[in-house]
Amino acid sequence: MNIAIVTGASSGMGREFVLQLPGYVQVDEIWAIARRESALESLKQEVSVPVRPICLDLCETSSFEAFSQLLEQEKPNVKLLVNAAGFGKFGTCTKIPVADECRMIDLNCKALLVMTRLTIPYMQPGSHILQLDSLSAFQPVPYITTYGATKAFVLSYSRAMNRELKEKGIRVMAMNPGWVKTEFFNHAFQTNGGGEVQYFDRLYEAKDVVTTGLKDLYRTNKDYSVHGLPVRTQVRLVKLLPHSLVMNIWQNQQKKAKNNTGLTK
Repeated sequence: MNIAIVTGASSGMGREFVLQLPGYVQVDEIWAIARRESALESLKQEVSVPVRPICLDLCETSSFEAFSQLLEQEKPNVKLLVNAAGFGKFGTCTKIPVADECRMIDLNCKALLVMTRLTIPYMQPGSHILQLDSLSAFQPVPYITTYGATKAFVLSYSRAMNRELKEKGIRVMAMNPGWVKTEFFNHAFQTNGGGEVQYFDRLYEAKDVVTTGLKDLYRTNKDYSVHGLPVRTQVRLVKLLPHSLVMNIWQNQQKKAKNNTGLTK
């Protein structure tokens, strides 16, 4: 049985991946993984390919054990793994609870790594892995400190794994969008009481960003993907400029709100 696996599939980018991937890869079934069972069940009515909802909390070790057992039981051929689960928090380091920061590391880094390692043995040459990353991977980001650091890990891990898995014929790509209108902001703003983060230069639609990511995954040899010319330009600039200057610019931008209306429900 040929399958695709998408984590974080209940909303946002993960859900959009489930909706679009049948146009890029032929599979018999999509395993949609997230915590909210009802949101996963609703996907069955929206996708032409059969969807198997798998309710797991990837911050819990028991979830990895359950996933490993399912793979061993079904022995599928995994043609695509999309690790889209993750979350972030805005605010100063004194406002974000340490438990939340540790949970960010667990989900954004540890879960991504474990899901990747558990899945690789069930992948054949020609298979693909897409790791949902962030523009914040390319520079330190005050007030999104831990989230940005986790995404720097994802970028480095994904690019190195792409090299390692090349001999197996498995391609790995990080996807590094800028600001995307999703439920991400519902959680991120919870610790942003002082308005530390309020400037959003551009907001993109999830469907457009996912389309770019899937096209880059299947039609190019890139090891990371960036949607939008302005964001690609920013990536080039932060590679050239001192990071102290980049952080100064970022902090000065946050003194004035832009495009922050309606980002939370």
